[in-house]
Amino acid sequence: MGKTALLFPGQGAQSVGMGADLYEASPRARELFDLADRLLGFKLSAICFEGPEERLNATDVSQPAIFVTSVALAECFAAGAGRDVKADAAAGLSLGEYTALWAAGALSFEDGVRLTRRRGELMQAAADANPSTMVSIMGLDEGQVKNICEAASALGIISPANFNCPGQIVVSGTKGACAKALTLAEEAGGRAVELKVAGAFHSQLMASAAEGLACELGAIALGDLRVPVVANVTADYYGSSADIQPMLVRQLTGSILWQKSMERLLADGFDTFYEIGPGRVLRGLMKKIDRGAAVTGVNGAAETGVC
Repeated sequence: MGKTALLFPGQGAQSVGMGADLYEASPRARELFDLADRLLGFKLSAICFEGPEERLNATDVSQPAIFVTSVALAECFAAGAGRDVKADAAAGLSLGEYTALWAAGALSFEDGVRLTRRRGELMQAAADANPSTMVSIMGLDEGQVKNICEAASALGIISPANFNCPGQIVVSGTKGACAKALTLAEEAGGRAVELKVAGAFHSQLMASAAEGLACELGAIALGDLRVPVVANVTADYYGSSADIQPMLVRQLTGSILWQKSMERLLADGFDTFYEIGPGRVLRGLMKKIDRGAAVTGVNGAAETGVC
């Protein structure tokens, strides 16, 4: 018999207007957005619903915005169209791992809001201190991309950051090294594009952010995991809640193994997936990992069944 996993998106999935229909349709969604506004001390909800886009895309805003929207969608889905869905595991892409840990009962909503806000601030500060970027490389395999990073490292720090799916790997590093990697990727027959991000996420250039995040996590009480959660940096399940703090810290400077994470779930008999949160990124990646996997999007009020 097949199993079901909940998948939660990461930074980049945000768009102006997300959550607005849910806020209008669901009293519980309104409670969550209003609580987040109070916790943060500013109207996160207004930025989600109305923008401006530049503000929503800021790292310290987009991270709590995606977390809150995803939680609101998940709660409404559980009470509506998904009331008969039994989640056997959860996973989230980068930032989405925080939502997965919330869904598994290990992280409270309040702590999740504060953590994702602080995580964004720390990552932005690290990016400001080390001008850097990320480049998405398509059409080349893991070995080719690692060779490109080795060659480009003569110009600065660079390493693979996200192994998203077959033929799509993101590298992260200093601007000069990333520019060289872009050229080398195209010379090798691939396609490459610089991403519109604040800096070199999931690389050693985020070391200062990782140190700060460790302090934040150390002050939070984490609960037991009610369902298994796949950790980005190992593509394996958390052994216990004691693993959460070191894994989330490691995530800031380590590579995100999303393809291997999904392959682990597929190998373990998971055949039904729900992408809960804004955007359609995870569905697109899954099609390239396993076209036969069934992924249902829960991205707005209509999919939750609350309206």
